[in-house]
Amino acid sequence: MNLAHPNVLFLVVLFLHIGGAIVAFGPTFAFPLIGAAGAREPQHAGFAVRITASISKGLVLPVALWVGATGVLLIVVSGRSVGELWLGLAIALYVLAVGFSLFVAAPNTARLVEAVSAAPPTPAPGAAVPAGPPPYVAALVAKAQRNGSLMGVLLIAILLLMVFKPNL
Repeated sequence: MNLAHPNVLFLVVLFLHIGGAIVAFGPTFAFPLIGAAGAREPQHAGFAVRITASISKGLVLPVALWVGATGVLLIVVSGRSVGELWLGLAIALYVLAVGFSLFVAAPNTARLVEAVSAAPPTPAPGAAVPAGPPPYVAALVAKAQRNGSLMGVLLIAILLLMVFKPNL
């Protein structure tokens, strides 16, 4: 076997790291499409919220932690230093993203799942059925959208740092 890189362990860990990143974060770019589909067809909004939450909890977060672990292994195997500014910054953004996901985005998503799983309040007798989601659901959706946007920006920033390794 003739490999371009003399360190086969490095190549295997790099493959696992990049593959994990694709598996973990690729589906997150479909979340806005799933949400928009749920908004267009309100009868399916609950399903859209629950499937997004399920993918986040069952796939994105566990594999994102795998990506962090393989990233640490890459640093060890390659002999790189976290003192390299691009790498230290990428690690800091990763820790920020995981923390934000666990302590801000996930609890909001859990509240949103609970809100869309409950029957909407019945309107007062003679009152018109309100159009759109109840205000508390709309607020949770708006927060989830902001959270997702921030996570997307963090992910893209990390990707740029990992690919271009700028000399900052």
